[in-house]
Amino acid sequence: VQLQASGGGLVQAGGSLRLSCAASVRPLNGYTIGWFRQAPGKEREGVSCIHSGDNSAYYADSFKDRFTISRDNTKSMVYLQMNSLKPEDTAVYYCAAGVVPVIGGTWFVLPEGYWGKGTLVTVSS
Repeated sequence: VQLQASGGGLVQAGGSLRLSCAASVRPLNGYTIGWFRQAPGKEREGVSCIHSGDNSAYYADSFKDRFTISRDNTKSMVYLQMNSLKPEDTAVYYCAAGVVPVIGGTWFVLPEGYWGKGTLVTVSS
């Protein structure tokens, strides 16, 4: 499985971006796909993921009011709509398959999971 994230760029604070994650495998059923991000000088953190079976969505607390994840299994695509962006959202965003959202803890990707290359989001003040 290969994952390719896209949609990053430069946006002003308060603006929006939609990130896309394209998977090389069809269908995406069976994979929980999600997004992580890594800001300069900080550890990578989980942002959001969507379950393969029932499309249940999970968000880390910092993002649930501003970000929305969705998936289109027919196109093997997962999207992250980011609204009301803040300068502290500046980071490289990665999509991954096999995400385990740990409520109140550190999210991780299963050993048999996959990582895509990241896409840079820069939010100017």
